Amino acid sequence: MQYLIYLLAYPIIWTISMLPFRLLYLFSDFVYIIVYRIIGYRKRTVRKNLALALPHLSNEELLIIEKKFYSHMCDMFLEMIKTMNISKEEICKRFIFKNIEIYKELEKQGKSIAVICSHYASYEWIISMNYYSDFAGYGIYKQIKNPYFDKLVHKIRSRFNAKLITTRQTVPTIINNAKNNVLSLYGFASDQSPKAKGAMHWAKFMGIEVPVHVGAEMLSKRYNMTLLYLNTKKVKRGYYEATLEVLSENPKEVPDFQLTDQYLKLLEKQIYEAPEFYLWTHKRWKYRR
Repeated sequence: MQYLIYLLAYPIIWTISMLPFRLLYLFSDFVYIIVYRIIGYRKRTVRKNLALALPHLSNEELLIIEKKFYSHMCDMFLEMIKTMNISKEEICKRFIFKNIEIYKELEKQGKSIAVICSHYASYEWIISMNYYSDFAGYGIYKQIKNPYFDKLVHKIRSRFNAKLITTRQTVPTIINNAKNNVLSLYGFASDQSPKAKGAMHWAKFMGIEVPVHVGAEMLSKRYNMTLLYLNTKKVKRGYYEATLEVLSENPKEVPDFQLTDQYLKLLEKQIYEAPEFYLWTHKRWKYRR
């Protein structure tokens, strides 16, 4: 059944990936009507999250953000599909790293680097950072249940000189690379909710105390990796700019959880500036105190 679903869906996905951007966004406008106005995909979750995170805004203001978010989400989903066939020149034009020279200087230190990012703006196109890196690139992701789609995602990411590893594979991969002196770039999307039971750290995010992922910080400490934060902004439809910020070149010297808390503060600032570009469909505040 999984293979049948894949066979039926693949021609549609491939056709969408071949659309020029003007048609892609016209199609996105149509998808928005289906997803938001007809299906109402996770609308209850989105409204609950917006009300929790932005209680200072009126219902009218929250509704405007809600509509903008769904429009952006549809764009981003189709941009993800477009990644199948987008050229290097096109994605580098549409996703610009404003200060990549900071990263290139850090590479010269001869230490692996961890980049901590979020489900904000275009988190799918962040993978193009591998074009500028001389290190082995790894993206940490949640494995797709359908093995055929999972294999497809791996194939797409390989076009960007990147390897995907699951959360379970992360520690063994880092250990193996450290033993064999393989300098690597690891990407962590650390803003989603871990299980409350056994959580190592709770912190305030958007004014609400929640459990948070600390893997990027702890692994950076354990394996002496420089820790960076990637701030992505949407300039206009289909165009993004990313800025790198050094959280610490020596994470071992920083008290535990301080870097994670700093990351959350930086993400909060992004969200307050343009909340419509955050991924509100996830149940980020499912566990809260």
